[in-house]
Amino acid sequence: MPLNPARAFPTLRGRHIASRVGAAGAAALLLVGAPGMTSAQTQAGGAAAAFPAVGATAPDFTATATDSTGRPIPVSLAQYKGKVVVLAFYPLDRSSGCTAELSKFRDDYKTLFGSDAVVLPASVDSLASHASWAKDAHFPFVMISDQESALATKYGSQGGARPYFRRTVFVIGKDGRIAWENTRFNPLAQNAYDELAAEIRKASGE
Repeated sequence: MPLNPARAFPTLRGRHIASRVGAAGAAALLLVGAPGMTSAQTQAGGAAAAFPAVGATAPDFTATATDSTGRPIPVSLAQYKGKVVVLAFYPLDRSSGCTAELSKFRDDYKTLFGSDAVVLPASVDSLASHASWAKDAHFPFVMISDQESALATKYGSQGGARPYFRRTVFVIGKDGRIAWENTRFNPLAQNAYDELAAEIRKASGE
């Protein structure tokens, strides 16, 4: 079912995006990751950070995530060896495009991820911010807090001069290699989710 734009832009509870990143930044949040290069992204200072190539070994990582409880949950790529991992970088908790994306992940969880794939959304937001949003939205997955942008930088998804990440999605196969990537993920396009689900099934051997 196509996404309903009216439902994709709910009123934000208790905070306004413009007050956090400015009016221009708020307008850009939905589109982060939509326009851009497919092989590398320009970072602050003019340096280029390449996305890991499809077929390459996925950059290893350890990070801290949380859920609605707010407790720190250590996560690492190694702990999911033998599983399909979906690593989804997004700009900012509760922003319009991110609300559409993560709500879609929640609502279509079984259709998108099946029974074996692990989805790990990641942003620069704090554990407290993640916990609050997860509690309000009833997300069935943990969310990585990458405040130092260490993980995002490994995957070419750090936003450069912008304080938030590019909207990118990586499917990591059971063999630990990048099976598929979308470096311009459109959170309002149903075909983006259809393609993601198909690639997860393929990586799962279904």
